[in-house]
Amino acid sequence: MEIEKTLSVAAPAATVWALLLDPQVMGGCVPGMQSIDVISDVEYVSVIHVKIAFVSAKFKLRTTIVEQRAPHYLRTEGTGEDASVASSLKQQSEIFLTEGPDGQTELRIKVTVDVLGRLGTFGLSVMKTKADRMWDEFSQNLLARLNGSVAAAPAAGVAPVDTPATATPTAPTAPTAAAPAPNVAPPPAAPTAVQVNGSAVDTRQLEQPGWLARLLGAGARPAAGPFIHVEVRRADGVVTVDWPLAAVAECRAWLREVVR
Repeated sequence: MEIEKTLSVAAPAATVWALLLDPQVMGGCVPGMQSIDVISDVEYVSVIHVKIAFVSAKFKLRTTIVEQRAPHYLRTEGTGEDASVASSLKQQSEIFLTEGPDGQTELRIKVTVDVLGRLGTFGLSVMKTKADRMWDEFSQNLLARLNGSVAAAPAAGVAPVDTPATATPTAPTAPTAAAPAPNVAPPPAAPTAVQVNGSAVDTRQLEQPGWLARLLGAGARPAAGPFIHVEVRRADGVVTVDWPLAAVAECRAWLREVVR
């Protein structure tokens, strides 16, 4: 999966660069980041929690800065895994900073991510929807950090910023903390009931670490209201899922990728 996003901020490139290289700042900006350990100036180990549809994963991600040209270009590579959901990922990111004559800086990021295992079965459309939401939240957090940094120590020749920086990413982003909250679309609905090899599964257990080990013998919640009944037959068993009728779009995207 390839993702490319842009963001314009009212700060010089040197200020943006300094924040990008601060692991504690980035740890506070990346959605789901639970901890980050600095191994060296170019290597970090972090723990990040990600929820896609009805599956929650906690990846231990090792990230290395493999190339940097301050303050305009940064390239990183990282790998991570979560054995509890039998999933792993590999990513490569490139960040480009371009400073304009008005003191604005355009941040452009290109990310290539390969997700393997159980999470990889959700398919491209579900993954990209999740990536868009994470980018929106990251943009909001980074802008808040940049606003505080510029206000506290404005660069020479640049007037202090009195108003929050505005984002102009390619995809709609969440506003800064000072702006009113928008009407954000709810996350994809989870199925109301799941069965594996004929045994009912409580979908709440799928959000907890180690849910694969608890698939058999668990009690399920009854499906409420009209739903879509799906049976997926694999060599190692049968997975039965009841999606709420209101989540037909998510069900269609999930099923399209599963049967490929």
